[in-house]
Amino acid sequence: MAVSEAAPARRFTGIDIATLAYVGLATVALLLSFQGDPIPGWGWLFVAHALLVLLVFLAPRARAGGAAGRFLGEWYPMLLLAALYGEIGVLTLDAGFQNDLGIQRFEAWVFGSQVAYRWIREEPNATLSWILHSCYLAYYPILYASPLGLWLVGRREASRRTIFAVMVTFYFCYVVFLFFPVAGPRYAFDAAHNAATNVGPARFAQWLLDHGDSWGAAFPSSHVAASVVATGMALRYWRTLGWVLLPFTAGLVVAVVYGQFRGRDARHHADRRGRGAAPRARGEPRCGTGRQRLVVRVRAGVHAAVALFRLQPHAVQPQEVSQVLSIQ
Repeated sequence: MAVSEAAPARRFTGIDIATLAYVGLATVALLLSFQGDPIPGWGWLFVAHALLVLLVFLAPRARAGGAAGRFLGEWYPMLLLAALYGEIGVLTLDAGFQNDLGIQRFEAWVFGSQVAYRWIREEPNATLSWILHSCYLAYYPILYASPLGLWLVGRREASRRTIFAVMVTFYFCYVVFLFFPVAGPRYAFDAAHNAATNVGPARFAQWLLDHGDSWGAAFPSSHVAASVVATGMALRYWRTLGWVLLPFTAGLVVAVVYGQFRGRDARHHADRRGRGAAPRARGEPRCGTGRQRLVVRVRAGVHAAVALFRLQPHAVQPQEVSQVLSIQ
C-alpha cells in the first residue's frame, strides 16, 4: 500500500523533472524581462508555463493509462518543441547583438576568420550546397526518427532514454539562449547571393528560417547538438538506424556553417515581427525610430566586426568600435 500511494514526485520520470526545471528557469527569464518594458502578451506566457506544469503533473497518470496515454505521457516534450523554441524568440526579441561580438571574436581566434561568412561566398558550389542544405532540412526527421524508430520496434526503454537525452540537450541550449542570446551570422551579415544559395533546398531552408527562426538562438546550435545526440542514441540502441541517420547528421553539422545559418539581416526580423523596431540591448529604452536605431547598430556592428576579422580591406574606425561596444 505504501508503494502504490507513493508521493507524486516519485512517479515523475527524469524527463518530467527536467521539464519542470526548464519551466522554472524560463519563468525567471520572463520575470527578468520586466526590468525594461514588459513583453507584449506576457500574461499568455505565464499561462503557457502554468499549463506546461499542469501537463507535467498529468503525465504520470497518462503513462498509467492505455497505449495512447503512455505515448503522450512519454512524448509530450518532443511534441511541444516548436512552442518552446518559439517562446525563445519572444523573450529574446529585445536582446540585440549584445553578445555577438564576443562570440565572433572567439570564432575568429579559433578559425582565423568568420568561416560562416566566407565559405559560401568564396566557394559557391551548387552541388555541395544542394547536398548540405538537404541534410539541414533533414533536421526534424533525424530528431524524431531516432526515438520513434526505437518506439515502433518495441524498444520502449531505449526510446525513453533517447527522448530524455535529446530534451535535456534542448533544455540546456534553450537556457543559454534565454540568458546569453546570440543572434548569429544569419542576422549579423547580409545573405549571400550566388549559385550556392540559388538551389532549391537552400531557398527552402531560408524560407523556413524566415518564417520560424527565433532571435538569439544561434549559440550553441541546438540543431547540431540535438541531432548529434539523437544519432548517437540510435547508434547505441539500434545500430542500423544510427548508420542511416549518421550521414545526414554529418551533413547538417557542416550545413550550419556553409549556409550561414544561425543571412537575412536584422531588418527582416524586425519587420517580420511587425513591431517596426530594432532588437535592443537589455535595459535600453525604447526611443527613436526603430529603423534608424537598427541601421546604426547593425551596420556599425557588422562593419567593425568584418574589419576586425580582415574580411574587408578598410580599417576599423574608432566611432564604429564605440558603437559596437555601446550595444553591450
